[in-house]
This record gives sequence, C-alpha cells and structure tokens, in this order.
Amino acid sequence: MHRPWPLLRRAGRALAIGTLLAACLAPAVAAQSDFPFGREFMLDAPPMKGSKQIPSLDIDDKGIADIGLRCSSVKGQLVVAGDTITIITGPKTERSCSPERMQGDDDTLAALTAVTNWKLEGDVLVLIGTRTMRFRAQSN
Repeated sequence: MHRPWPLLRRAGRALAIGTLLAACLAPAVAAQSDFPFGREFMLDAPPMKGSKQIPSLDIDDKGIADIGLRCSSVKGQLVVAGDTITIITGPKTERSCSPERMQGDDDTLAALTAVTNWKLEGDVLVLIGTRTMRFRAQSN
C-alpha cells in the first residue's frame, strides 16, 4: 500500500520554508528599491567660516555619486543592499584652500566611507556609521 502522506508532508514543509524565506527577504528588497537613486542631496549643516560650500551628494540611477566637499570633490560608488550601504570613493581633487576646510573635507570623507546603514526620513537621507549624517534632498 502506497501512502502519499510523507510526500505531502515534505512538500508542505518546503512550501512553508519558502514562504518564510520570501517574507524575510521582502523587506530588504523593498528597502533597496526605496533608496533615492537619481537624486541630489546637501549635508544638513552650516557652511564653514569663510566658505559658502556645503558637502553634497549627487547620486545617479546606478549608484555612482559625485561627492562635493567643502574644498574638493570625489567620485564614489554607493552599494546598497536593504538598509545597508557601502560608499567607495576615489581620489580627491586637490584644490587650494584653508587647512580648516581641508581638514573638514578629510573628516567628511572619513565619515562617508564609514557609513554602514541608511534610512529615509521624508526628504532627508540619513547615513549612519561612526557619525550620523543627514542629507536634505534638493529640488531643482
């Protein structure tokens, strides 16, 4: 006599595990698709004394970013998976400016490359790492 129950039990378990995995992965996929690619952001901070420059991120649809600092600029790549983010930067353009602004650039760049997570609060991109940085979306 052939009993179909063990086979049905295995199929039921496989279906339950698949459903559980899909439910666990869905928020990560949704979060990644919610990342504001194709937007420009400005650091929510006042300019340094003697300067009008405020750091900015111009992120294209593929995650390639033009990072404007207080004195220099950098090309970067943003790698997003769920609510985690890695920012990889290239070499800085060297411009002549005050030591304070150069140090500000170095500090901002170090904070950006140490970012591990992100979240969106309205029109503000919050980058979380050794330091939390808030970038406000720019409307053109």
